[in-house]
Amino acid sequence: MPAPAFDHALTLGIFTAAYVALGLGRVPGLRVDRTGVAIVGAAAMVVVAGFPWDDAVRSVDAHTLVLLFGMMIVAGYLRLSGFFGLVTLWAIRRARTPRGLLAAIVVASGVLSALFVNDVVCLVLAPLVLAIARRLGLPPVPYLIALAAAANVGSVATLTGNPQNMLVGSFSGLTYRGFLAREAPIAVLGLLAVFAVVWLVYRREMPPSFAEPGPATRHAVHYPLMIKTLLAVAVMLVSFLAGVPIALVAIAGAATSLLTRRVKPEKVYREVNWGLLVLFVGLFVLTGALERSGFEDDLGRLAAALGLHRPSC
Repeated sequence: MPAPAFDHALTLGIFTAAYVALGLGRVPGLRVDRTGVAIVGAAAMVVVAGFPWDDAVRSVDAHTLVLLFGMMIVAGYLRLSGFFGLVTLWAIRRARTPRGLLAAIVVASGVLSALFVNDVVCLVLAPLVLAIARRLGLPPVPYLIALAAAANVGSVATLTGNPQNMLVGSFSGLTYRGFLAREAPIAVLGLLAVFAVVWLVYRREMPPSFAEPGPATRHAVHYPLMIKTLLAVAVMLVSFLAGVPIALVAIAGAATSLLTRRVKPEKVYREVNWGLLVLFVGLFVLTGALERSGFEDDLGRLAAALGLHRPSC
């Protein structure tokens, strides 16, 4: 096999093996998680497949990483201030029935996930939803499923809702406002579908009314920190809608949030999902190596040979 063809096959093999392991979540027989798989795969592309180091560095999209990091910092401050729990409790306390509680959780989870990174919302709200369900004598499973599904669906609405959207925004050049205008209606329909499906599937497990509630759920709130961070978020949202580059807005918001005497920065840094950031770096290198190998051209020629560029009605 000629050298270029061998390098091409080697690159494709490393890429395929890495994504199979990412799909499984681990490497069988080894204690390697998804982040580790991305690191190993990226290193193999450079060391084994001959992907030039400078090209590997250039393949990492700094805008996406900065955007994700900045949103994690801001969301971390909101989490530490008790904002997420406060909003959820406010919505839940206005629910009069188990069905109303389900709707409140879907709305709170969907809206918060549209504004902030969806996995942060799930991590913060899951213990609170579980405690509320137990206090009211309700089965927790449907409410937790609604929380997770609504977080995924709600995050579709904005470029900052999830890491995938951040990638789309980084590479497509779409504006925050343009993306919101197109995707928000889809997210709303999706949230309605989440509520309807969860209710239909679990309606027989839900009582017609709440049981006698147990002790009220206590939730600590740091109001000065919350107000300061919400002011920063408000400026960020206005800047997003005004068309300012979202990565620049996110890191500026994070920098502003860090200017405080109330919280040690170490607490906020623990809120950052460093593993996810490293995972993205590895994925950028894997994808960059595959692109350099000419695989996209091969797919294009295959699609043309199959006539996929002219799909029949």
